[in-house]
Amino acid sequence: MQITFLGTSSGVPTRSRNVSSVALRLPQRAQMWLFDCGEGTQHQILRSELKVSQLSRIFVTHMHGDHIFGLMGLLASCGLAGNVQRVDIYGPPGLNDYLQVASRCSHTHFSYPVKVHAVRPGVIYEDDEFIVTCGLLHHRVTTFGYRVCEKDRPGRFDVEKAKALQIPPGRIYGQLKRGEVVTLADGRVIDGKQFCGPTETGRKIAYCTDTIYCDGAVELAQDADVLIHEATFAHQDAEMAFQRLHSTTTMAAQTALTAGVRQLIMTHFSPRYAPGNEIDLKDLLQEARTIFPNTDIAYDFMTYEVPRRRDNELNKAEAIA
Repeated sequence: MQITFLGTSSGVPTRSRNVSSVALRLPQRAQMWLFDCGEGTQHQILRSELKVSQLSRIFVTHMHGDHIFGLMGLLASCGLAGNVQRVDIYGPPGLNDYLQVASRCSHTHFSYPVKVHAVRPGVIYEDDEFIVTCGLLHHRVTTFGYRVCEKDRPGRFDVEKAKALQIPPGRIYGQLKRGEVVTLADGRVIDGKQFCGPTETGRKIAYCTDTIYCDGAVELAQDADVLIHEATFAHQDAEMAFQRLHSTTTMAAQTALTAGVRQLIMTHFSPRYAPGNEIDLKDLLQEARTIFPNTDIAYDFMTYEVPRRRDNELNKAEAIA
């Protein structure tokens, strides 16, 4: 699970930051999921190491332009390239109407299936590996945050132990890996749990933008391995944040702290905090870290590999040793 930030500015693009879009790459299934698709997202993908042919799902938070103006361009290009099999799009009511009107007025026909799902709070997608849920945030229009949960899986299978007990390889190994009890041809009854390490806890990602601090964001972020949260304004501009229903750095940090997340990555920054101004992004990072130390600031094309908790524990153990 690798996160790539394709746009980290709020409202309008800048010389160094495009508007909102985040890609989640799932290499084990050769898929890419997008969260929001601001204007120019397809250009950002071309400048990255991502493969547009792997695009399969797009999750849209709300209908403001800096989160959706890139959709038609990206979908049309995918059709002309002819290398996308199917795209499922999830978002608020009105998203399908927007795409239908844009398609009709531009005489665009998709050469592959495009399915738009109007979401409601709760589970919106599930397969054998992942569950995706959404919940309401607090913004000026109907806005949803998203939570991606990787399902737990059995621990690592001890092949050498199985060989030492002269258990024949093949289908039986698969059963034992799943923790099943197997009766061998010689009559021995083998419990697969003897050969599996601790269960590997699935990773959790939360994506919350645009919103002011709210219980909905805390719920989506609960115990997440990484929380991607907007931080449009500095703390001293909190009044502006309340007026526009956007978050400050301290609101993002408080959400992470309350939800017990492991890593906070802030994004969706107002252009007013560009280098050389009275307040810049270093100040925003310092503000958030005062409340939640495990905070980073996203920048365009930044990638983040979501670690497994087993790997985290091993790293901690090595550090102590």
